[in-house]
Amino acid sequence: MSSDETQLVLVSNRGPATFTQNEDGKFEPHRGGGGLVTALTGLVHHRDALWIASTLSDEDAEAMAEHGGRSFECELEGVTYRIRLVESESEAYDRFYSVVANPMLWFIQHYLWDLSNAPDIRAWEMDAYDDGYRVVNRDLAEAVLEEIEGEEAPVVMLHDYHLYVAPKFIREARPDVFLHHFVHIPWTQPDAWRVLPSKMREDLYEGILSNDIVAFHTRAYRRNFLLCCRELFDLEVDEEAGIVHFEEREVWVRAYPLPISAETFERNARRETVHEYEKEILRRRREHLILRVDRADLSKNILRGFTAFDMFLEQHPEFIERVTFIAHLIPSRQDVAQYADYLERIEALVAVINHRHGSTDWMPIDLRLRENLDEAIAAYKHYDLLMVNAMFDGMNLIAKEGPLVNERDGVSLLSENTGAHEELAEFAVSVNPFDVQEQADAIHRSLTMSAEERSWRAQGLKRVVTARDPGDWVDDQLTDIEEKRSRESSAS
Repeated sequence: MSSDETQLVLVSNRGPATFTQNEDGKFEPHRGGGGLVTALTGLVHHRDALWIASTLSDEDAEAMAEHGGRSFECELEGVTYRIRLVESESEAYDRFYSVVANPMLWFIQHYLWDLSNAPDIRAWEMDAYDDGYRVVNRDLAEAVLEEIEGEEAPVVMLHDYHLYVAPKFIREARPDVFLHHFVHIPWTQPDAWRVLPSKMREDLYEGILSNDIVAFHTRAYRRNFLLCCRELFDLEVDEEAGIVHFEEREVWVRAYPLPISAETFERNARRETVHEYEKEILRRRREHLILRVDRADLSKNILRGFTAFDMFLEQHPEFIERVTFIAHLIPSRQDVAQYADYLERIEALVAVINHRHGSTDWMPIDLRLRENLDEAIAAYKHYDLLMVNAMFDGMNLIAKEGPLVNERDGVSLLSENTGAHEELAEFAVSVNPFDVQEQADAIHRSLTMSAEERSWRAQGLKRVVTARDPGDWVDDQLTDIEEKRSRESSAS
């Protein structure tokens, strides 16, 4: 499928660039945040595409208006992106993002609801779905339709939980469009979805089943999705082939684990600023260094990770003053009450642990509440143990980035509920993210592991991480798109 044959359109809530206005009144692009942008940037490097996304600020909206609301080219970190920004009415966008997408769908897809207390779904949430989530999805769908007008057989690749109903709007207007939807977060089992009112649930599934291919990071999420289609909607499902029969169409359901760009990340690790941060780490480090790098998200299981470390120090006092736990945490969604409360609880727990075990010149936990990639990469290079204990995670690229550049045969403590676990389990120390004692034991096991085993595990992790790159990930998806299109054209 060559680029001159097929128009390729990416659609996501966040785009590759967000804009600020400089002193001369010009709008300057800056790299958009979030793991999804990282993943899709690899796709754009590999294949020419138009990227459609929502405006996330007034400056984004003004940059959009400056280009007449249509697509324009944007230079960012040496790469030229072709983007189209879409502005939704502010109240609709707030309901879309802050009431439905986050927390409702995010919580369902990470098993985060405490069902004895929440959610209470009332008219407010139903209205937010109709007047927020569906509105923003329609706005983005209409932008897609404008951009592909006159194009023959375009391919539209939608991304993540923000856009589950957009495919339905596109399909209704352009039945010839090939729709591919990648879900970058976990897909939960049927009972988790029963939280939603049936009308809302049916609308969401009708939307995602309007695609030709639905994609996930792991085989487990693929299985869960197929199970939901069968149990919630009594649809005909071929689990072995990964096919759902819906409205006289075959929807393919596939798993494509996301790799990292080893070449790019290793190049970043050689930056001068990284070396400066390394000097500080080496100057201050004790005998052992534990590291975690995460958003301060409820799904990341940060409180249990720190509790496990507290138990480890309690049960193995010989490590007092010999180990430091650096935690790079990026504050996340602080406008959502649950997230603001979670960050407060993290800071309170760290204070308790540091008071309980610390001394005048040693703090067990070095909590760094900031986003600084170079500082994090410097720590990646020198940890003895990397902790990734998420309750549930779509993939978790940190589990791949750390082992790639680590120079100390660092061990990976990895939750069995991360998407990365399907690929890395053989060489990681696997843990149940809810078993705090097991995590405490895993910390001790990792820090006392023989040099031979550490080396075997570290080399194995690097082999797995470097075996595929984002180009392979894109090619796998485009190959399936081409195969499905050719089968359908030969059948018609």
